[in-house]
Amino acid sequence: MALEHRQVAPVYAVQHALRVLETVDKHRNGVTAEQLAREVGVPIGYLGQLLAMLNRERYLNALPGGGYAVGESLVLLGSASRDLALAQKIKNVLMALRDEVGAAVYFSRYDDGEVKVVDFADGPDAPKVNEWVDFRFAAHASAVGKCLLTQLDHNGRRDHLSRHKTVRLTSKTTISEKLLLTKLESQPASAPTLDLQEYAIGTVCAAIPITVGKTVGCLALSLPVTQAHRLKGAADTLNERAAPVLLSLTL
Repeated sequence: MALEHRQVAPVYAVQHALRVLETVDKHRNGVTAEQLAREVGVPIGYLGQLLAMLNRERYLNALPGGGYAVGESLVLLGSASRDLALAQKIKNVLMALRDEVGAAVYFSRYDDGEVKVVDFADGPDAPKVNEWVDFRFAAHASAVGKCLLTQLDHNGRRDHLSRHKTVRLTSKTTISEKLLLTKLESQPASAPTLDLQEYAIGTVCAAIPITVGKTVGCLALSLPVTQAHRLKGAADTLNERAAPVLLSLTL
């Protein structure tokens, strides 16, 4: 099953978003979109898309008379309760993504040499994958695990596989360590990492990298194999909507 992907750069959007937030923060009484465009140095049309996202995610507050001021999400992420605010922010983003793509959505990180599913959002119409094997021991087969491993260097991948062997989970699982390493090293940065029934029969998954500084993470989604035709579109949407998660991790 081949997926053709156009490249979307959420990191690029985040870099501009950070500059917008820094500029708004300097204007305690609010600032207009036109003035922001001049000070940040981006076209007003592109800025409009950023402002809409930042306002939707409550990083900015649209003022009644026009213009923008710092929003509650930015205030909370800068407070003493940042960890709690960040967890709630990511949960809200995952639930919104679940509703938009019609699939269970996951946020995962690679922490202390292990795959960790930090949070997920599922529902009656978006069932999560049945974790019949602990994801920590199935990085070679899951979209989440493979996406995280692609973000490590060669030695990091070999270290992980030395601790977690490539056992067969389904008839489609790659169990050759050499072949798996080759696949991981040739994975295009602009394309999602896929799991086409490699972890569990009946489920297909896609994951995209979410890396900020030393945080190695990913966003992923899962679908029943009967809806595999939706995987490309859902993965595209996930990539396009990654900016709020990246922004939360950056602030």
